Amino acid sequence: MRYEIIGQVAERFDEVLTAEALEFLVTLDSEFSARRVALLDTRRARRDRFATGQLPDFLPDTFGVRADPSWRVAPPAPGLEDRRVEITGPPDRKMTINALNSGARVWLADFEDATAPTWDNVIRGQLNLMDALDRRIDFTDARGKRYALGDDLATIVVRPRGWHLVEKGIVVDGRPISASLVDFGLYLFHCARRQLAAGAGPYFYLPKLEDHREARLWNDVFVFAQHYLRLPQGTIRATTLIETITAAFEMEEILYELRDHSAGLNAGRWDYIFSIIKNFGQWPDFVLPDRAEVTMTVPFMRAYTELLVRTCHRRGAHAIGGMAAFVPSRDPAVNETALSRVRADKEREAAAGFDGSWVAHPGLVPTCRGVFDAVLGARPHQLGRQRDDVEVTAADLLAVDKTPGQVTEAGLRSNIAVALRYVDAWLGGAGAVALWNLMEDAATAEIARCQVWQWLHHGTPLAGGGSVTEERVRTILAEELAALVEGRGDTAGRERAGHAARIVEETALGEDLPAFFTTGAYARHLSPVRRPAPAAG
Repeated sequence: MRYEIIGQVAERFDEVLTAEALEFLVTLDSEFSARRVALLDTRRARRDRFATGQLPDFLPDTFGVRADPSWRVAPPAPGLEDRRVEITGPPDRKMTINALNSGARVWLADFEDATAPTWDNVIRGQLNLMDALDRRIDFTDARGKRYALGDDLATIVVRPRGWHLVEKGIVVDGRPISASLVDFGLYLFHCARRQLAAGAGPYFYLPKLEDHREARLWNDVFVFAQHYLRLPQGTIRATTLIETITAAFEMEEILYELRDHSAGLNAGRWDYIFSIIKNFGQWPDFVLPDRAEVTMTVPFMRAYTELLVRTCHRRGAHAIGGMAAFVPSRDPAVNETALSRVRADKEREAAAGFDGSWVAHPGLVPTCRGVFDAVLGARPHQLGRQRDDVEVTAADLLAVDKTPGQVTEAGLRSNIAVALRYVDAWLGGAGAVALWNLMEDAATAEIARCQVWQWLHHGTPLAGGGSVTEERVRTILAEELAALVEGRGDTAGRERAGHAARIVEETALGEDLPAFFTTGAYARHLSPVRRPAPAAG
C-alpha cells in the first residue's frame, strides 16, 4: 500500500512521523479499515430505524453474556488502581504540564472533543506526550512565566478521536486514514515502552462507541498492535466512555468484548445528552428543556449512571463519573457558589458508588479529591459496592419525557452563543474553550446546536411566551455574531466568525440534523491541503 503525508512537516515532526511509525499506521489501516467502514454503515442504518419510531432495547442475542455471573475484566493496571480524580484537557504543551502537575491521579490527554484536529495540533500533541514521558518538556508563556514538571505526576490516558473521524494529513492509496488509528497508533508506537519503563503502560479512553461490535473492533486492534510491536497481550488498557444511548444498552457486552484490556466505563454525560437528541430529537416525547436543567439527577440520567456503576462493579471494573466543567473566576462569590455545586455533584457520584470523577480545570482537583477522600479513605476504589439494589429497565433509560424544566429565551440564546463561539474558536485551532466560567468542548457545542434544531423542529413554546421559530433563531444568531466580531479589527478573525455562523446555521437550522458538526467543518476548514509534491513511502 502507498501512503502520502499531506500535512506540512514542521520542526521535529520527523520524530513522530518516522518510517517505522507510518508503516505501523498503514498496517493497522490495511487490517481494520473495511471493518470500521462497515460499522459506520451499521450506525447509519440504526439511526434510520430510530427515525421510523423503533427504540433501542437490551439485546436478546447477548442475554447469555449479561446472565453469566462468572466473567470479570482484567485487574487494574499499574497507575490505574486509584482514579479518585481525573483531569481532562488537550495535549498542548501548557496543558500537558499543568495536568500532569495538577494533583489528579489520571490525566485524560484528549485528542478528541478538547482538540481542534488541525494537523499541527495532532502531531505536536504526540510530541508533547513523548517529551513529557522523557521529562524534557517545559513552557514559557507570553508573560515570561515558566512551567515545568514536578515530581508527582498523573498517569497519562490518551483519548483518540472517534471511529467516525478521518485524518486527512495522511492518506493511504489516495484516501484519508482513520483518525482513531492515527492517534492510537502513534501514541502506542512511540510511548508504550516509555510508559512501561516508567512503571505504567499505554492506556486509552475510547470515545463515542455505539455498540459492542465497535468495542470488539478496538479489542482486535489492541491484540493485533500488541503482537506487531511485541508487547505482552493485556499491556494496553482502555476505559470506554458510555456516551451514546445505544451503548448504554450494551454496557456489559462492551466490557465483555474488552475484558482482557478493559479499565472500566465512564459516564460521559455531555455526549450522552447529545446522543439522545441526535437519535430521537424528531419525536416530541424526547424534547429536552434548557441544557442547564438536564442534570445528572433527572430520571433518565440517574438510571444511566446507576446502571453504569452496577455493571462495572459486578464485573470488577472501575466506574468513573462525569465532568465538572467550571472554570474558576476572579470573583470569590462566583467561585463559592460554583464550587459548592461541584462539591454536591461529586458527593452524589461518590455516594452512588463511583470510583472517581472528572474535572476540567486544575483548580477543581482539590474539591473533587476531597469528596472522594472522605468516602474512600485509604481504599483505592469502591469495587466492593455491588449496587444490587439497582434495577434499570429500557423504559427507565428512555424516560426523557420525565425530565423537569422549561425551554426559555435565555436557554435558546445561550445555546446559540455557545455553539457560535465554540465553533469560532475551534476553527482557530482551540478545542477546549472557557465561556462564561464553563469549559466548553465539542460535546457541549454539539448539544447546543442539536437543542436549537430540536426546539425549532417542534416549534417548542418558550416559558416567557412565544415559541422557537426560524426567524427568532436567525435574529439571535445575527446578534451573537455581531457581538462576537465587535472589536475584531483583523479581516481573518471576522471571516472566521462568519464561517462559524454558517456552520451553526447549516447544522442547526436545516431540515435534517447532521450527526456531527465536526466532520463537515473539518473537511472544509481544518484538513491539510494537498501539496504539489507530497512525500511518498
